[in-house]
Amino acid sequence: MTIWDPAWEQVDRPTLECRQGELLREQVRRAAEHLPYVQARLNAAGLRPADIRGLDDLRRLPFTVKQDFMDNYPFGMFAVPLREVVRVHGSSGTSRGKSTIVGYTRRDLDTWAELCARLATAAGVTASDIAQISFGYGLFTGGFGLHAGLERVGALVLPISSGNTPRQVQFLRDFGTTALIGTPTYALHIAETAQEMGVGRGQLALKWGLFGGEPWSEGIRRQIESLLGIVATDNYGLSELCGPGVSYECLYKNGMHIAEDHYIVEVLDPKTLEPVADGEVGELVFTTLTREAVPLIRYRTGDLASVTREPCACGRTLARMSKVVGRTDDMMVIRGVNVFPSQIESILLDIEHAQPHYQIVRTRRGALEHLEVRVEVTEALFNDKIGHMRAVEEEIREALRSGLGVDVDVRLVEPKSLERFTGKARRVVDERPGETIR
Repeated sequence: MTIWDPAWEQVDRPTLECRQGELLREQVRRAAEHLPYVQARLNAAGLRPADIRGLDDLRRLPFTVKQDFMDNYPFGMFAVPLREVVRVHGSSGTSRGKSTIVGYTRRDLDTWAELCARLATAAGVTASDIAQISFGYGLFTGGFGLHAGLERVGALVLPISSGNTPRQVQFLRDFGTTALIGTPTYALHIAETAQEMGVGRGQLALKWGLFGGEPWSEGIRRQIESLLGIVATDNYGLSELCGPGVSYECLYKNGMHIAEDHYIVEVLDPKTLEPVADGEVGELVFTTLTREAVPLIRYRTGDLASVTREPCACGRTLARMSKVVGRTDDMMVIRGVNVFPSQIESILLDIEHAQPHYQIVRTRRGALEHLEVRVEVTEALFNDKIGHMRAVEEEIREALRSGLGVDVDVRLVEPKSLERFTGKARRVVDERPGETIR
């Protein structure tokens, strides 16, 4: 199995931790010198940059949160002069209309390309591949990040972007695309469209699928691999940290390898902010070590996952994170029970006739909150007898009750009736007063 950067992807932990400690000291010094919000926070904690001597001092440092980007919009998070920033990316925006804006120096872009080259290589891509990028380009980091990494490994890149799904299928077939890059939900939509166009797996040269940008379950992976005949791997990144390339699966698909030579990862209990043991789920907190334009100290991502530091069978020694199981702000408390959309997805995908397209609707009846799960079903079931439909509906309701520990309403809907997404899927519709889709 090929490894893009064996010197660091297979580094021993003492060497890694020595590098992390050195870079942490320098990053804290730079951030305090150039970012007033960091200096103010250190002052409030009674710390000087010189007090941070190594990894053992990491937990003394204050956190950075998403609100800091809002408070310092647009360029207040930049630790270099604007003339040294050669590109900006950002999130799609908040309820207040502001995007989370991040900048990149030339060195940042070079580092990003290297990280995405690691990602692509781990997912099986080589210079012989034809890679079709179905991520959106623009402020979103997915398209540009993977583009640079794929070019670095020598692949032929088709920057088709997202949307115009029949054209996506045409390119897959006509260009002999071997690697598809995008969100997993859009990959499912592409597969669905190919079937409608009469384009079968045998007419495609696809081998690899590099998917990210949203949480997805093992059930969705199985669906994609079956429909497209590919090996589908996951990758993780945040625009605040750089974008894709923070962590990535190899072909063993046993956790995503974290680029620990560029990021320190912590997993904390989101309530107590104390560390959890390896293998336990907590909130991912990252410290950037090599970012020039936007250095981040202990950034609380809001993403929930676990981390292991056991070496992988592929030979990489860097820590591995699980798939994101939810977000601290995605957790729904339904009559005292914590519920995540990812739990609902996992349950649905184990039920015959349920399609991988669903929507969760939050409502309030009096003082109590309720969930309705709308599930697309197969054409065969939808056209079958009403009694069979009701039996499947009850099966889903009982499976959700058992798996979640709370009753939810279930409504079966006809195939292709729920919205399809070219970018991140919006699974939850909040119909409580003053709430929105997310």
